[in-house]
Amino acid sequence: MKFEKRRATTKQEIPTTSMPDIVFMLLMFFMTVTTMREVDVLVSFKLPEAKAIEKIENKRLISYLWVGKDKRIQINDSIVKMNDVEPIMYAKRQALPEIIVSLRVDQSVDMGFVTDIQQSLRKAYCLRLNYSAMIKV
Repeated sequence: MKFEKRRATTKQEIPTTSMPDIVFMLLMFFMTVTTMREVDVLVSFKLPEAKAIEKIENKRLISYLWVGKDKRIQINDSIVKMNDVEPIMYAKRQALPEIIVSLRVDQSVDMGFVTDIQQSLRKAYCLRLNYSAMIKV
């Protein structure tokens, strides 16, 4: 007489019926939380250091203006000349009256050039300025 072992008839599979629901919820979460970079920075710059800085809460009102080491000015995705700053920023000001212009200027650019940019912004009625800096550790 031979004895045979009986095998358990329970399933060893992992239930995957709710897997699509979980994947869809994760996808929706990351789509709503993730912010995409809007502008590719074409100029090379290194921000100056500051002892105290403030963070602006409403980033939708900010328009960035980059100035590189070589004094190239970038607004949005294009390099512009000094003469073009005023009309471009005036058009932006007309579209969004509460606009804040954030100047991201390389630390080696002389202040005379920055003053010229400020004068162009003043003529365009962009009077709310922000100077970007890195915190000094």
